[in-house]
Amino acid sequence: MEHPVFSGTAHDLDGARFAVVGISNMPTDWAQVLKGLAGGDLTLLTVPPSPGTTAVEAAVTTANRPAAGPPSLSMTPPSVLDLNAYLMYALGKAARRRLQDRLTSRGLRLWHLTVLALLSDLGPQMKTVLAARLDMNASDLVRIVNDLVKTGYVDCARDPEDRRRIVVRLTPEGGSALAELGADIALADDEVLTPLDAEERRLLSSLLRRVHTHLEAGARTAARP
Repeated sequence: MEHPVFSGTAHDLDGARFAVVGISNMPTDWAQVLKGLAGGDLTLLTVPPSPGTTAVEAAVTTANRPAAGPPSLSMTPPSVLDLNAYLMYALGKAARRRLQDRLTSRGLRLWHLTVLALLSDLGPQMKTVLAARLDMNASDLVRIVNDLVKTGYVDCARDPEDRRRIVVRLTPEGGSALAELGADIALADDEVLTPLDAEERRLLSSLLRRVHTHLEAGARTAARP
């Protein structure tokens, strides 16, 4: 016969905390037992049992466990370290997080940086061309451009060669912001690539560019009708 499961956290007068999980006909039975063991100087906080918990699953946890919970046991399975695709995903995720932290501190996101960089590299662009070059949804691109207009980093003006067209241009303020972002991004690169020396970093950059060029060419080929 299965009995109700009781669980909770407790602490003594010195503040040492520990968690208890047990079984009993009545949860109050456990309160009495624990108070007796502690000489009456024990505070017990009851926690409702998880649905479906059985008597077999009941146990007492390690005493004096910190309130924040057990230490993290997360690890990367060794076998996936042989997969280049996984390594690129994991490293890219770490690099993106560091880059995003720096952009967020300036009120920007990755797409804002990408648009600024493209305008700096290629000059003024129509919104439709920007969206196509960045493979973005047109409405998403409009929102990004509007954000950058509010910051003063870009402006929208009529194309002097065709007054019917509106082009997006990088402002001097946008150019300065992009230069400052470049310095921040270099610091993020340094954090991620700390184990590599200068020559190893150049080699890694060269290899990544080759892979990127290959994938980009494949994407263009697949997009052709």
